[in-house]
Amino acid sequence: MSDEQLFLRSKAIVEPLVDRFFAWPHTLAPIQASMNLAFLQVPMLESYLQSPKVHVAASSNPELRGGYFVNIPEERADEVRDLLAAIKRDRADMLAFAEAISSGQEILRANATGFDLTPLYPKLPSELNGLVELAYDTDNQAQMRFMEPVVYKSRVYSEARQSVQLSLEPGFERPFILSTPRLTSPDVLELPLPFRHKGLEELFKTRVRPTTLAKLREALELDDVQAKQLSGLLSDQPSLSPDRHIEAGGRIRYFGHACLVLQTPEAAIVTDPFISADNTAGDRYTLDDLPDFIDLVLITHGHQDHIVLETLLQLRGRVGAIVVPRSSRGNLCDPSMALMLKYQGFPVIEVDDFDEVEFPGGKITATPFLGEHCDLDIRAKSTYWAEFAGKKVYIGADSSGIDPTLYRYVKEHLGTADIAFLGMECDGAPLTWLYQALLTIPVSKKMSHSRKLSGSNAEQAAAIMTELGAREAYVYAMGEEPWLGHVMATTYTEDTYQIKQIEEFMTWCKERDIKAGHLYGQQEWRW
Repeated sequence: MSDEQLFLRSKAIVEPLVDRFFAWPHTLAPIQASMNLAFLQVPMLESYLQSPKVHVAASSNPELRGGYFVNIPEERADEVRDLLAAIKRDRADMLAFAEAISSGQEILRANATGFDLTPLYPKLPSELNGLVELAYDTDNQAQMRFMEPVVYKSRVYSEARQSVQLSLEPGFERPFILSTPRLTSPDVLELPLPFRHKGLEELFKTRVRPTTLAKLREALELDDVQAKQLSGLLSDQPSLSPDRHIEAGGRIRYFGHACLVLQTPEAAIVTDPFISADNTAGDRYTLDDLPDFIDLVLITHGHQDHIVLETLLQLRGRVGAIVVPRSSRGNLCDPSMALMLKYQGFPVIEVDDFDEVEFPGGKITATPFLGEHCDLDIRAKSTYWAEFAGKKVYIGADSSGIDPTLYRYVKEHLGTADIAFLGMECDGAPLTWLYQALLTIPVSKKMSHSRKLSGSNAEQAAAIMTELGAREAYVYAMGEEPWLGHVMATTYTEDTYQIKQIEEFMTWCKERDIKAGHLYGQQEWRW
């Protein structure tokens, strides 16, 4: 092969898959992945095979956007049937583990009456042996606590599930990630490699540092056909933006959704990286605009639009550490992001509220995150306070203002923010949309719709700003950018409640001489 130095094309995209479903915490972390496989993904594939036309029609219905429908043409139903058969055969341990969790919870409900739990251990399904501890909380309610690090060492966690698809940005919306598995395609390079594979790191480093096709072929263990496919994803010219670094002062760039890039000449911080690969549109910052080295990546919480492996995998090898909030350790609905990312080969720093992480010329402080998780006991969520280049920046993600006194404590501890970034998806999806597979007792539709994935409304956002005292406020886009549709599947009009609430908050800010904006696409602040 030629010794020509090659770069990965700007428009190259990667989809990390587990059993051909898009990888995110609830499909990758083994406990939650087992539940989703058994109680969501397998039933969904079975439903599709009963009525492929219904699923395809529903997938193209704008009113059902974001629903759990498999968007695969009927003529490929046999491939879906083969996938389902392979899952039932090869993931029998995971499916049995999920059923055991459901049975174990039922045993607790029937037998844990406040007395000694020791006699219940022999009654638990064998799949749970050595992986759970039974315990009461101080209200005398029994629960199973999962030994999550041990589960990663068990047969429930299998890297054989993992693969990667590489292709070029198609220019149209990809199928919704929570519902549609990715089948093979002639224009897609299939890499049956675990996410931690060193070859993937070498490949994605070629966005900033060239190498040869021969070296990549060896690193990725490619055959002739795969090597030819890979060559189509490479270029002899880099596509890096010349202004991706700065020489003085400070800069914040908005890359879309909840992704910010905070920079000084000495350091770079990225929050919730969810970044487009399409550098031809001209209406967004892309992977080309990222600095070559990123000191810290800050993850605010574990929802699929904030911890995006599609982007994170492409940054491995260019990141000093990923900062994640500490989970509750063994709670069924609260997987450890630290464990999950460590097993994918990332350097990780785990933080609690008010923990500090220093970087050259600045400091990050983890701050509390309130609400937005359907009232579930989920603690792996954090906002952040960044101090750099003489500014104090509050990175609020989807934290809610349901109890604004919390933000008074933040100000008392850290001072007054110069800029606050807030999430205002104030009428989010119901409980069962994201967590149904983890619920071992069904909930009513009315109950589910009363508990939503909602951030702040106008009143709550105003209360946060009042307590923080910040003089600038910016509201993230809420999945409005069309290039994020495969993950967000959201649709808004000018009359949508969330948009009206943002407008009301903008008015509130204007009346108080607070500089404010509703973000979209790209924006830059320099000082």
